[in-house]
Amino acid sequence: MRRQKNSNVPLQLRSRPGVFRSRPACPALLGYLLTRLSHDMAAAILMEEETLRRNMPRRNELAQRLLALLRGTNLLRAGERLGVAVSGGADSVALLHLLLELREELGCVLCVAHFNHKLRGRASEADEKFVAQLAAKHGLEFFVARENIAAKTKRERGNLEDVARRARYAFFERLVQEGRLARVAVAHTADDQAETVLAHILRGTGLAGLGGIHPTTGVVVRPLLGIRRADLRTYLRGKRQSWREDASNRDTRRMRARIRQKLLPLLERQFQPATVEHLCQLAEFAREDEAYLDCQSSLREKEMIQTAQNATRLALCGFLREPRAIQTRVLRCIVERLKPRAGQLSAAHVEALLALAAHPDSGKSMQLPGGVEVRRESQALVFLPAAKIAPSSRERTASPEYAYEVDLRPGHAELPIVELHCRLHLRVIDWPSEGRETNSTGAVLDRGRLCVPLVLRNWVPGDCMQPLGHRKRHKLARLLNEIGVSRWEKKLWPVLTTGGQIAWVRGLGASHEFAAGNETREGVVITEDQAS
Repeated sequence: MRRQKNSNVPLQLRSRPGVFRSRPACPALLGYLLTRLSHDMAAAILMEEETLRRNMPRRNELAQRLLALLRGTNLLRAGERLGVAVSGGADSVALLHLLLELREELGCVLCVAHFNHKLRGRASEADEKFVAQLAAKHGLEFFVARENIAAKTKRERGNLEDVARRARYAFFERLVQEGRLARVAVAHTADDQAETVLAHILRGTGLAGLGGIHPTTGVVVRPLLGIRRADLRTYLRGKRQSWREDASNRDTRRMRARIRQKLLPLLERQFQPATVEHLCQLAEFAREDEAYLDCQSSLREKEMIQTAQNATRLALCGFLREPRAIQTRVLRCIVERLKPRAGQLSAAHVEALLALAAHPDSGKSMQLPGGVEVRRESQALVFLPAAKIAPSSRERTASPEYAYEVDLRPGHAELPIVELHCRLHLRVIDWPSEGRETNSTGAVLDRGRLCVPLVLRNWVPGDCMQPLGHRKRHKLARLLNEIGVSRWEKKLWPVLTTGGQIAWVRGLGASHEFAAGNETREGVVITEDQAS
């Protein structure tokens, strides 16, 4: 009876009768076969992956471009809740679809935010409904806010576009502050950037204006600044996705619409096909230079300003030596920080501020947008927000703002003047022995000529004195003006009176009648320092 062959043994390993019946398989051959088997299995796995890849839907080329742009920046971060601002227009709808396509690679949790400006009646309501349905279709959380921007603009007497933008961005800020979102992505494109730069040039601008739209502003990010508007519409048509049209964007009575529909096409058609790309590059270069100059200005500003009670004092001795590029940025930074309400500082305002700084006379002032007053005082510009501006001279009375009685019986007195953030020290000395040690005899009073009440108060209209070395009495207002005291500083300028007569004035020294002389036995030295 014939024995059945073992079919489970590989052909190469079966023993042939009379040859290898009593020997095992060759180890080298066995290793070769195992290696070959591993290679074959790896090749099979790769073929399977390639088949799966071919069967998967290909990512759109525009999405690939956007992904490359985002990976080269830090605009979006994995793990954060990102709100996509969708108006219903083509750009914002395309942004939402692109981010949906890339959300696994980006690692973002997407939501939709819509702000209804109520400017176009039923069309505005239809926009909101369209965006809500789009969010629901993709299973995304939907945030919406509504406000009558036309009425708000009328109340604030502002510009419609500016009021709408501020209201919209305030809505985004609230979503972030409430913890519902980490950031909000808006759909500004390369075309928007080019239009903005051209609009700024035509209006008149500096380096900051040439920077155009920034990739990030507060909680807002702009992923599409490197993408053309036409590419976004092609992308949506390829996906058969509709969008809403805002008829006001075609209204050529608006400057932005004229730039979009007339000027840019003309430049691209008759001058330079890459106009948009070149303007976007210009904006990027301008932002880089502006960032460097802002950094240098911030460093210099810290050395030149003093801030007390919301008023900022800019020392002119150092400021006027700085390059103009630093000067203008320091001024803009101070006003931006202090202004209590919205207001735009124009180039004309900056020029006026520079002229005020260069003017040698104190006492001049000017009002700036945003509710800031600037005063030219002795060797300084003083910036005050509206809430801190003192009443006008017509509202002032002749009564003193402060008055402190001085007691010299202990031999010294220290007077903190809260209104001036300083302290005055009055010290009694033995004049014959210590008088020669003082270098400012004009600031030393003869104690024997002083009488009670001895009062330190501020200047009041009508004050007169005869400074040491002068032949007659003069109005104190005139004397203070001659030493560069501004009309605002003058209001609280310290004056020491004895028995109702002026004995000493800061900056002018002792009065002729009360100054220490050869017959003085005890002197009173007055010094000043800053309150801690």
